[in-house]
Amino acid sequence: MARAAPTFPAFVIKRNGNKVLFDNDKIRIAIEKAGAASGEFDHAEAARLAKQAQKVILHRFADHAPEIEQIQDIVEQVLVSSDYFATARAYIVYREQRSKSRKDQETIVKVESSINEYLEQADWRVNANANQGYSLGGLILNVSGKVVANYWLSHIYPPEVGEAHRAGDLHIHDLDMLSGYCAGWSLRTLLTEGLNGVPGKVEARPPKHMSSAIGQIVNFLGTLQNEWAGAQAFSSFDTYMAAFIRKDGLSYKQVRQYIQELIYNLNVPSRWGTQTPFTNLTFDWTCPDDLKDQIPVIGGEDMPFTYGDLQPEMDMINRAYMEVMTEGDAKGRVFTFPIPTYNITPEFPWESENATRLFEMTAKYGLPYFQNFLNSDLKPHMVRSMCCRLQLDLTELLKRGNGLFGSAEQTGSLGVVTINCARLGRMYRGNEKGLFDRLDTMLNIGRTSLEIKRKVIQKHIDNGLFPYTKRYLGTLRNHFSTLGINGVNEMIRNFTEDKEDITSEWGATFAVRFLDHIRAKIVSFQEETGHLYNLEATPAEGATYRFAREDKKRFPDMLQAGSETNPYYTNSSQLPVDFTDDPFEALQRQEILQSKYTGGTVLHLYMGSRMSDAEACKKLVRRALENFRLPYITITPTFSICPKHGYLEGEHKFCPKCDAELIAAKCNNKAA
Repeated sequence: MARAAPTFPAFVIKRNGNKVLFDNDKIRIAIEKAGAASGEFDHAEAARLAKQAQKVILHRFADHAPEIEQIQDIVEQVLVSSDYFATARAYIVYREQRSKSRKDQETIVKVESSINEYLEQADWRVNANANQGYSLGGLILNVSGKVVANYWLSHIYPPEVGEAHRAGDLHIHDLDMLSGYCAGWSLRTLLTEGLNGVPGKVEARPPKHMSSAIGQIVNFLGTLQNEWAGAQAFSSFDTYMAAFIRKDGLSYKQVRQYIQELIYNLNVPSRWGTQTPFTNLTFDWTCPDDLKDQIPVIGGEDMPFTYGDLQPEMDMINRAYMEVMTEGDAKGRVFTFPIPTYNITPEFPWESENATRLFEMTAKYGLPYFQNFLNSDLKPHMVRSMCCRLQLDLTELLKRGNGLFGSAEQTGSLGVVTINCARLGRMYRGNEKGLFDRLDTMLNIGRTSLEIKRKVIQKHIDNGLFPYTKRYLGTLRNHFSTLGINGVNEMIRNFTEDKEDITSEWGATFAVRFLDHIRAKIVSFQEETGHLYNLEATPAEGATYRFAREDKKRFPDMLQAGSETNPYYTNSSQLPVDFTDDPFEALQRQEILQSKYTGGTVLHLYMGSRMSDAEACKKLVRRALENFRLPYITITPTFSICPKHGYLEGEHKFCPKCDAELIAAKCNNKAA
């Protein structure tokens, strides 16, 4: 049977990813204009040259759509091979000028459309951040964020970085902020030195009482949040704050009032963009060994006790925090912040009253993150080690400490770049070498962007753009450059044409090799740059939808999660949504993958509704931490909040209590 003659491609892919009909005549017109400008040939020769270019296109792109740049490359080659060098030079210069003009246009933010997109909530960025509401402050942040993002992409980063982000090969997080990502601070430093030391700003001496300490903590976290894009964290909150209770002999009622003030004040949308400060507090529960013999200093005076003496006061803080968080606000709504992380060590008192309170809170709202010091690579002293570990072994991958939204003292993440893994699977379907080679290219681009960001942010710290960061941190030496991944499940599906996914034996094994490859690459980055790198399961709230939309334009047959109108990719290397409601199956399948991450990661154990009681929740968490090596887990029950009736167990589109009241009212009206 004779082979079918090759045909011209039906479409051409434009620079924005859209497809347009292929038009041979446009090639002839472009060549004719170039020849007329140089005076080297007429329209008849232009037609002949166009036919040569069309032959090359027919040969190279008979079975798939070329990109516009590829067609222009072919025209250049035809002009050079035909010895029309003046025309080729003019054509190249014209392309460069057009490219520069396009980039300049990309840098310009269109004011009217930007404002209208926000007001009409048509811009994906409006809902990209779960912590940002629709408001005037949000509008200001949204518009200014576009300006800053274009500044990064067009004036700071080299072209390959900006192009990779805009094309959706990777996602550079927090481009709308000229700042670092997240930071952990030393609460002990704040309490012993006070909130001060910034020229021209109000100065406070070290707090002498719990009330003033709470005030300084709120002001510190709110102020530092304005100098960083992401989470601000304190470690050992209960250990350090317990000293104030002992010093002043505070009652539980007083402690509860102070903790209530802390929680309410940290949930006020006082941050730029009308956002709540993104805060994390880590609770030791029992005093860590490295602090037991140390003496607290309050108001410049040594106390007549050690941190190890303060277990009763630590218990009061934990009880108060859990009771306030469990109650919620006046409407019964959950407090979003501070996110509590609990260190579960071998000394954790599982049968205590506070443990019952902890798991009652967890069963209801699923607020806490549990840090596994029972059966993982983490050690309790790690949360304080970075501020004094001057010599770091860059051939090993360090754990950042305190999970996805927390950071150990004086460390954190400078910036985050997430790789679009699903696209790798589609582009290199069945070609493992090609996939890993392309992965290396993307990781190298990510490294380039993070190294540039480190220099830029450190320069601005030195120049005083972040005055409180300069005062309390000074250097980014102990901050990680973070690389993350998104859509590993969809990568495997596309790579195997949907024969495998991350839940199959082959898919899980491939995912492990994929993560190990990235870990090895990160070690080489550390050795080459002298800077810390880590691998994070990034919470790609906005990026996962952006990736999916960009890929749908380029690959109509792309396998994705979600719906045709609202596609997305599964976060990092997580199981597909709704794959299982058995938490232990999820734990077993995710254990080896979760342990590969050295930055933030957490396994959410999704529950269909509120767990039956605190005891069941406690057993689940204990079995999970004792039997699996995952560094962090959180319980995620499903619940709803009614504006009138508050907390409701399970998922409800409409409040059953409101419905019952409406039905009762109708019945009463009929009876009347």
